[in-house]
Order: sequence, then C-alpha cells, then structure tokens
Amino acid sequence: MRRRVLALVLLLLISVTGTSYATTATVPGRHTYTGTIDGAGYRVETPERWNGTLILFSHGYIPEGSPWPQGIPLANRVETEQWLLDHGYALAGSEYKGRFGMVIDQALNDQIALLDWFRDNVAQPRHTISSGFSMGGGIATRLAERHPERFDGVLALGSNQDVPATLNRGLDVTFAVRTLLTDDQRLELVKARDPAHSVQVLQRGVQQALTTPEGRAKLALIGAIGGLPLWATAHQRPPADPVEAIRQQAWWTEAAYVAGLGPIGRVDVERRAGGNPSHNIGVDYARQLDRSGLRDFVEQAYRVAGTDLGADLRQLAHAPRIAPDHAAVAWMYRHGVSAGTTPTPVVTLHGIAEGIITSDARWYGEQVRKHGHPDRLRQLYVDRGDHGAFSAADEILALQGLSTKVETGRWPDLRTGKLNAQAATFTQQQQTVFDIYTFTDKVMPPAFTDKQPPRQLRPSL
Repeated sequence: MRRRVLALVLLLLISVTGTSYATTATVPGRHTYTGTIDGAGYRVETPERWNGTLILFSHGYIPEGSPWPQGIPLANRVETEQWLLDHGYALAGSEYKGRFGMVIDQALNDQIALLDWFRDNVAQPRHTISSGFSMGGGIATRLAERHPERFDGVLALGSNQDVPATLNRGLDVTFAVRTLLTDDQRLELVKARDPAHSVQVLQRGVQQALTTPEGRAKLALIGAIGGLPLWATAHQRPPADPVEAIRQQAWWTEAAYVAGLGPIGRVDVERRAGGNPSHNIGVDYARQLDRSGLRDFVEQAYRVAGTDLGADLRQLAHAPRIAPDHAAVAWMYRHGVSAGTTPTPVVTLHGIAEGIITSDARWYGEQVRKHGHPDRLRQLYVDRGDHGAFSAADEILALQGLSTKVETGRWPDLRTGKLNAQAATFTQQQQTVFDIYTFTDKVMPPAFTDKQPPRQLRPSL
C-alpha cells in the first residue's frame, strides 16, 4: 500500500503524458516552440496543416518535491496529443512560474501570457479552446470566465472547480484521523511546524487501523464524512467485499489527504494564501455521515467490530475545531472557485468514483444552473474508480463534441450509448487507461455512463 501511496503523491493531479521536445524556429508547418515567459517555461506544437484551432492546456497540481514530468503536458494522454496534431490542432501549455504546488493564481496569468505569445509569434487562432486536467481543469474554466473574449470553449477533465471544498474535505479527513486513530490530539494539521511528523503520525494511525475490525470501522466513518468512494482502481469493478472496500477507501484517506494534501501539502497552500484557508467550525459530522449515503455501510462495519458508532461521532463532535485565516479564505475564493457563468460552451469529463476531485463536476453543473447558461454545458461521466481515469478516446470524444458546438453552434449526439460505440472504434492504445492505484496502464472497455457522483458534502458556495 505504501508503494501505491507514493505513486499517488508523485502523480497527484498530474497529467500522465510524457512527451519530450526540442526547440525549433518559428516557421509555418509542423514545429515545436519552447522558451520562457517571465520565468515560466512553455511548449507549443503546431501541426503540418493547421485547422485554425489552438488548444491551450492547463496541467494539474504537482506536489513540491515531486519529479517534473518529461516535457510540458499538452493533453491528459500522450495519445490524445498525437491525435490532435494529426488532425490539425495546434497545442500550447505553460509549466507556470514556480511549477509546483497550488499555483492557481500564477497559472491564470502565465496561460494568458502564452496565448499572447502564440498570437504574436505564430498566428491568431480562429478558435481557442481552454482545456485542462484536475487543478488545471478548474484553471481552464476560470480562464474562460475571466477572459471570455479570448476563448471559444472549455474542456474540463476531472476538474477541481471548487478548491476550498477540496481543502476543507482534506481537513475533515485528517481531523477525523487525528481524533479517532491517534493519541495526539494536539497534532498540528494546519500551519504545522513539523509537517512531516504530523503526516507520519497520521499515516501510522491509518495503517494500524486497517489491521483490526474496530479500526476498519473507524476508517469507514472517516471516509464517509469525507465523501470518499469505496472504490480506488480504474482497472477493476467496485469491490464487493466490505473489507476490501474499506481498504480502497482508506487508500484515498492516506494517499490523497494525509500524504498528498495533508500537513506537508498545506505548507505550500498556506504560503501562497497567506495563512490557513480551511476550517471545520460548526461542522456536524453526524449530519455529514447522513448526507454521505454511506451510513448503512458504516453502521454495518461498526456492528461487525462490535463497537459504538455513536461514541465516535460524539468524540468528533467534542473535539476542538480549527478556524481559518480570513485573508487566506479570500485568496482561495478569488483564485480557486469557478463562477459557473459559462460565457463559452463547456464540456466536463469526470469519473463517478473520484477520490480526490470527488464531486466538482456535479457542483459546477449546479452553479451553471444558478449563474450561467445550462444550454452551453454538457457533462460526461465515466464509470471508473481512480482520479482522471480517462483514455485518449474519452478525451478525444469530449473534445470533438465541444468542437462541434464551437464550429456549428449545435451540440452533437452525446448520449452514453453513442459515445461508447464511438470509443470502441479507437485503437487499443487510445483506449488505454492509467491507474494510479496500481501504477499501471491497461486497455479498458468504454465506460461512459449516465450515473453521477454524489453531491458535495461541504461545497464552498
């Protein structure tokens, strides 16, 4: 399990493409351009015969200390990148100044600077699509919301549209781990002076809990109040065995919210935001359990263990709460929350069992219905576990649907059956899905579905 945790920390919210590149001169035709703009590296690829559309890709979150991927990603899968170039699309992406961490403020500036560079040094696109994965999917959405005159459409892949909700969910999870699975109730979860020690203690609590029925029951409760799925792998169906389901859910707890966005990950966030943007003041965890849809599962785990669910809920209720720094909250809302105004057409592609960006696509759809134009939004879902478990076929079909809307003003047929039939016509390599849980690639059958993930338990709006 620790190997899989390391794999997720290294790949957390990153595009999995790995293309190398070299600098060439800025002349028409198939070329690669690289350089820096105000300290941010960029990569631009132009096709042999350009169709006039530029796709500006925003990459995801890369934890500090992780290795930088080879090349700057321009799509979620390298096969997608090649298909786009073969079909006449120009591609561009910035690594963002600073590269690592929650660079959501810097990315919004660096991507526009790269768009300006493309206009001045290559050509003025006929259409520009803002695309992105994970943290980058939220960035792609907010770029179009803030600069509607520069973009004609948005493709948001496994997108983090509500960053404060993700961080609050992480705080709920680590708070519950500390309260129920450790002996150190003063362990620092935010603004930690020794974040590595905090992570070590929390990880040890999760690992020890997995070894006993009582500990697994507590882990099921922790996962439920975080809204974490009982499914972590893209290469297998959801586990039928309750113990395995708790094990996969606990992997999200440890890998994503303890090791990834836990006390160590928060150092970067708090430095950028100017303090702690997360809180659990006034949070009723018994109510969150009810809203999670997992109460029956949790109660069964407690019955098997012969322990008292009510006692653990009371312990959570009485534990001292964590307050936010208001300036940091304001920073996070300014840079990390999409408005849902849809000034351009938007396609979202999301998994129904995402353990990191759990329900952001559904939340975003609710915001569009309140503040935007629902006729400009189409939301696609795949029936897989893991985070961003999309094949190139999935990504290409979502983009083709968006491109049709941009080009003609009309949406094509995006019904599940039609999409799955189309996905099956792609090559096996284009139907390959990367699984963070097993750290492997595997050809997977088409999985578009009409199902949706559950609603956010603690949305920011």
